Amino acid sequence: MKVGLVVPQAGVNATKENLITFIHLAEREGFESLWVYDRMLYAINPQQPYPGTPDKREWPESFKNVLDPLTTLAFIAANTSKVNLGTCIIDMIFHNPITLTKEFTTIDILSEGRTICGFGIGWSKDEYLAANIPYEKRGERADEILQVMKKVWTDDIVEFNGDFYKIPKSIIGPKPIQKPHPKILLGGFSPKTFERMIKYGDGHIGVLAGSFEYFTNSIKMFNDAIEKSSGRRNRKDFDLTILTYPYLFTSSSENDRSSHRPPPMTGRTIDEIGSDLSKLKSFGIDRVILAVNAEKDYDVNETIEFVKELRKFCE
Repeated sequence: MKVGLVVPQAGVNATKENLITFIHLAEREGFESLWVYDRMLYAINPQQPYPGTPDKREWPESFKNVLDPLTTLAFIAANTSKVNLGTCIIDMIFHNPITLTKEFTTIDILSEGRTICGFGIGWSKDEYLAANIPYEKRGERADEILQVMKKVWTDDIVEFNGDFYKIPKSIIGPKPIQKPHPKILLGGFSPKTFERMIKYGDGHIGVLAGSFEYFTNSIKMFNDAIEKSSGRRNRKDFDLTILTYPYLFTSSSENDRSSHRPPPMTGRTIDEIGSDLSKLKSFGIDRVILAVNAEKDYDVNETIEFVKELRKFCE
């Protein structure tokens, strides 16, 4: 199971110094990939609770300070030479599809073919409002975006006439190094996500944020979608990547806070967290992404040592 890392892109420790140190150490230690994500804003009075926390209206503090993902990814490309570069995820709905395609193409060229495109459709009505995009028909809009992107990447003459996007007959270059295009991994939790993956994608980015029972249901939807594709594509054609949030309890109050079972990827010891990684490996996951919170007590060197210990459970 390959191991990727989310870079310190958000929170008070999202600094140039921390970013450079982190990506250099990660590449030197042989981690497979580095990842960034999209967060447009921190809603003070959000219209919806944060996903996975039905009663929690306040979003994570780190969302108040987030570096732009694609600019950050280009910076990482310029400061590394081997590690793959991915997004987990970009909310494609908020971007013009031609501009988004050219941004990924540029990073793919400058990184010499190391780009992985993780896309989602977003969940925050506040971000939809700020982007001036209707919340309705977001799935149909996403389908058109993916159609446009694949045309721009592969067609010498690009023309598109959809309900949401139109392109007059044009030449749009350059083309990416990876052929026919960088891998497209789609995030989401509904059956529609997996139908979209079969039509337009090369894999899925899931999240281990709730119970393993809920996670198992997502894996079932992933496998069922492939089986329903009538043999046109099979499991080896798809990359299954899972984003996780490992956290090691450090205080007695955290250790004793509850008699309930702790969330996945949390524990009092490395072995407790590692047992969850072993479970993921048993599900046939292709890649796990480790996202360590870069808030107040964050230290780059300690974080790299932490994820190195966790990587042992993925080998």
